[in-house]
Amino acid sequence: MRKIKEVLRLHSLGLSQRQIAASCAVGQATVSDYLKTAEAAGLKWPDIAEWSEDQVIQAVAPSREKPGQRNQSPEPDYGDIRHELQTNKHVTLQLLWEEYREKNPDGYRYSRFCDLYRGWLRRQEVVLRQEHRAGEKLFVDYAGDTIPIYPGAAGDATTAAAIFVAVLGASNYTYSEATGTQGLADWIGAHMRAFEFLGGVPEIVVPDNLKSGVVKACRYEPGINRTYEEMAAHYGVAVVPARRRKPRDKAKVEAGVLVVERWILAALRKRKFFSLAEVNQAIPELLVRLNDRPFRKRDGSRRSLFESLDKPALRALPAEPGSPRTFSAAASGLSSPGRGASKGRSRSLSTKRRR
Repeated sequence: MRKIKEVLRLHSLGLSQRQIAASCAVGQATVSDYLKTAEAAGLKWPDIAEWSEDQVIQAVAPSREKPGQRNQSPEPDYGDIRHELQTNKHVTLQLLWEEYREKNPDGYRYSRFCDLYRGWLRRQEVVLRQEHRAGEKLFVDYAGDTIPIYPGAAGDATTAAAIFVAVLGASNYTYSEATGTQGLADWIGAHMRAFEFLGGVPEIVVPDNLKSGVVKACRYEPGINRTYEEMAAHYGVAVVPARRRKPRDKAKVEAGVLVVERWILAALRKRKFFSLAEVNQAIPELLVRLNDRPFRKRDGSRRSLFESLDKPALRALPAEPGSPRTFSAAASGLSSPGRGASKGRSRSLSTKRRR
């Protein structure tokens, strides 16, 4: 308040608040605060021209709120804001702020409202930093670890079952199963069973650049396996592979794989399995425990979030589920003309070379 007298003098000369702030080396908001305080105290420049700074400060003191007694703007409901942004793709922070100001006319301005919400997000669990809309994305990948399968009671394991993992973006609801290989048929079959487990299909499937699904890894135009495309078209989903060397694109499934390895594979480490079917009989029980396990840093579980967020937003399953063999045959039919054309072209080129 030591410059309030000078601020009032310059204001009486008709200078703008920006010009006064530059002249007094204070912020424009400070100038505005000084002028409002003086007005509330009934002080004007001609009347206080001969006053000392201390007299001015004493005169305006009753009109200023004491520290700790300042009326704080009502805090937004940050959890409700996040819920609204996740459940409706058309809702924006601007709209939520306008609704907040309708209820609280003296509430925070838009920029402060956004800063407070983002600050609240940063204090939450790490996985919440990247927002995911309900029913939008399903992240899929294979775990790095496998489960050995033994041919009999004695002897070493001859095969290893691959562990497929699928995680929904908004709720972290997780599906997992064992497949004999990571080949195309097992890859597509695992997707189909994941959709059945969820009871619906998301808008987008985000795979890693596994060769079974992505034949050409590219940041801008990845090449999707034709059979995989047929499966996606049948279920009405889009396949958007994670970009190479962009771990945040698949952070959900990376975390999901780690959770599956800790809570399912680790729990099965002492058991011996003699067939793939035995492995897939043991996984569902542990999967239920995993999805029902309460979060440590927030209320609810994966299942409760799935029931409230993702499940209502998932699209309906197709009337006919299809099969990997059906998709493979359809893809072969689409690709055969192209292969034939390429062979004919190569023959003509070789003929020209001989000539």
